[in-house]
Amino acid sequence: MAEPTPPIFERTVPRVLMCAPTYFEVSYVINPWMTGHVHDTTSERSQRQWDALRETIARHADVVVQPPTEGLPDMTFAANAGLVFGNCFVPSRFRYAQRQGEEAHDKAFFVQHGFDIVELPEDVFFEGAGDALFDRGTGRRLWMGHGHRSDLAAAAELAKRLDIEVFPLKLADPRFYHLDTCFCPLADGYTLYFPAAFDAASLALIERHVPPGLRITVQEHDAVEFACNAVNLGRVVILNRASPGLRSRLEAAGFMLIEVALDEYMKSGGAAKCLTLRLDESASS
Repeated sequence: MAEPTPPIFERTVPRVLMCAPTYFEVSYVINPWMTGHVHDTTSERSQRQWDALRETIARHADVVVQPPTEGLPDMTFAANAGLVFGNCFVPSRFRYAQRQGEEAHDKAFFVQHGFDIVELPEDVFFEGAGDALFDRGTGRRLWMGHGHRSDLAAAAELAKRLDIEVFPLKLADPRFYHLDTCFCPLADGYTLYFPAAFDAASLALIERHVPPGLRITVQEHDAVEFACNAVNLGRVVILNRASPGLRSRLEAAGFMLIEVALDEYMKSGGAAKCLTLRLDESASS
């Protein structure tokens, strides 16, 4: 058996995984955004937008590109491959059959690159960093969305297996089916989120653990443009679009915003964050 490849890039700059959109299209409907968009994407526009995102991220991080697999159009949404913490990789267990074929390819990729695989129980659905986001104020706090794709039971399993604190948040709006569509932890403990996407108990949990001065709430007009589906690299926030008001608030908090048009991917229910997976999450991130 060949020796596993060493962990990807031993460097201190952020490391981000992306998966080429070679086979991306909307070919089925498993979330509200896909409705009306089956076979309504173009490969040229999808590739151009993905290239623009990759080039933008590459100015602030190392980008690793995972090879795509034919017949798995949503594999380009790398966030859903699983969750990275240190050298551990927790692979996803997808709820919908249309995406379950991605699991073996993602696991093989991380094994090849020397990660330790940490499996959740077979009967627990968990959709990776789409529903599991580390707080940027404390690297051992994980926010985990449940209610549409991931099971609540995954929270306790992640806490036990990774020895971290996990705060489960119930998602109440089917448009925001993954946590990363409506919630984005930012550097120094700031948190960007759309309150209407959560039930009352989850909102109370956010408010209990995120001080008022660090909460940046978005209105629905920004939420539906996937403003919360952002990539945060230090003080840089990369997203599809932000209104002038939201831009002003983020800039006042010390963040630099970069907009990258990703409307082709929004037809499938994803944008900047969905297309990326941080490979360098740790207790000190």
